Amino acid sequence: QVQLVESGGGLVQAGASLRLSCAASGGTFSSYHGGWFRQAPGKEREFVAAISWSGGRTDFAESVKGRFTVSRDNAKNTVYLQMNSLKPEDTAVYYCAATNAYYPNNYQSRRAYDYWGQGTQVTVSS
Repeated sequence: QVQLVESGGGLVQAGASLRLSCAASGGTFSSYHGGWFRQAPGKEREFVAAISWSGGRTDFAESVKGRFTVSRDNAKNTVYLQMNSLKPEDTAVYYCAATNAYYPNNYQSRRAYDYWGQGTQVTVSS
């Protein structure tokens, strides 16, 4: 069973950048497709980004396209989410996720992923 741990969150001003990391243990993370989700207080957990095991395919929520990028370093068992031009509406707990199935058709659904991290808080002030 794969275990995921997010890090890199914090409190920043609007327009700033943050890079989140998702470190995997307990398995070969290079065999897994990765996803990023976020959840604001009182709201449902929503899709942010996805990346194939090779890194060759990425997908993003419309709300973050052009601002966020996702990448991975399989040698380090780590997936990254680079967040630029942060807005107050980006404030949320960010979660990484993984699945060892084929790249899911429903990559925007949390049900497509089998493993989840504990989350890291991102707060963006205006």
